[in-house]
Amino acid sequence: MTTEQSTGHPPRSGQLIDGEGALGNPSPTLTLTAALLGFALITLDASVVNVALPAMGSALGGGLSGLQWVVDAYTLSFAALMLSTGAFADRAGASRAYGIGIALFTLASAACGCAPNLATLIGARVVQGVAAAVVLPASLALVRQAYPDAVRRARAVSVWAAGGSAAIAFGPVAGGALTSLWDWRGIFFVNLPLGAVALALLLRAPRSPRRPAPLDLPGQLLAVVTLTALTFAVIEGGTTGLAALGVAVVAGAVFVRVENRQAHPVVPFALFRSRAVAVPVAVGAACSVAFFGMVFVFSLFFQRVQGHSALYAGLMFLPMSGLIAVTNLAAGRLTARYGARVPMLLGQSVAVLGLALLLYVDGGTAAPLVAVLLIPLALGCALTVPPLTAAMMEAVPSDRAGLAAGVLNAARQVAGGLSVAVFGALVNGGFEVGMRYSLVLALGLFVVTGVLTARVRS
Repeated sequence: MTTEQSTGHPPRSGQLIDGEGALGNPSPTLTLTAALLGFALITLDASVVNVALPAMGSALGGGLSGLQWVVDAYTLSFAALMLSTGAFADRAGASRAYGIGIALFTLASAACGCAPNLATLIGARVVQGVAAAVVLPASLALVRQAYPDAVRRARAVSVWAAGGSAAIAFGPVAGGALTSLWDWRGIFFVNLPLGAVALALLLRAPRSPRRPAPLDLPGQLLAVVTLTALTFAVIEGGTTGLAALGVAVVAGAVFVRVENRQAHPVVPFALFRSRAVAVPVAVGAACSVAFFGMVFVFSLFFQRVQGHSALYAGLMFLPMSGLIAVTNLAAGRLTARYGARVPMLLGQSVAVLGLALLLYVDGGTAAPLVAVLLIPLALGCALTVPPLTAAMMEAVPSDRAGLAAGVLNAARQVAGGLSVAVFGALVNGGFEVGMRYSLVLALGLFVVTGVLTARVRS
């Protein structure tokens, strides 16, 4: 679910869409390796943290709301800034932007690993998210640059995307192993040598050209304020949460007004007038809510409710995660044969079935059985996202494909972050009851998006 078709992190950058050739790279394989490693790193950090949250809570305190911020500080800064970092990669040059992003990500990882308290850890996670938002479009731009031939480029992009799928599948297991066998800080320290290798490989890549690209700084700032305030309102609640909600509403209204007046907005609302665009965005958001929200909830369930170790909890996610890449490939074939709507409907139906089965889980359910029951949810999401991505790309002009991809994937990241905030608030009031409310909410979203999908013409 983290491939370009599945988890969705394609960039906004126009550099990935145009037809320019490579810049004479003598070693495209090394460039691809560098780009893949960076993409895998930032994808890994979106999933590796969940299993380590109880250990972080024991070491640093802060309660469940603080642990939610450890996840969302990364996810939301990543999502919000992804709206503009494609343009930044164009303006700075892909290789330069990638180097800046990897260096910043590596330094922020060191700060996370050395964090003496929860506030420092959350702040460092914000910086990690900023860096990840820079790395993503730049990494794929490097692949585009290294392979001017369309056939070889398609294969290279598939390899790049597979690295993301492998990272998200390996994330919970790696997080559990590092936490149990070493310390939760190890999940961040492991990024240091990998970041250094990525930078060393980058030295073999040619310098990328700089291109003029418009930046919507007011829109970007307002998007950050709106998303942060909304997340704060959900996680913190109470009087402070109500005040934050007010800030989110005001900032959101101003954001809409500003974007409607911008010549080059970070979120072009005109795109959503087309149902062929609006529905894939909604379905993609539902997939993120269900998948990332449930990984968060069941990471806590295996450890806090059932008392298992971090390593054991991580292993319980391996069956669902390990099938994602294979299912992505099957979804691509189904899309090529039947169009996007059929696999989208099939995938959402399977996800609904999986969520319905999980409603019967309680504290006494054997963990291996829970691991099996999580599989349909993962399969459903993995079947759904590749065709919805293809459908959206078909629905927009080629010169807006990069922009549309950025909007789609930012929406998916935001949805995943908000699901952690909402589901965390629900389970905080009583875990098993809150877990069921979370499952019903995710299931309801899929029912709505399934109806919308059925009404879209193939």
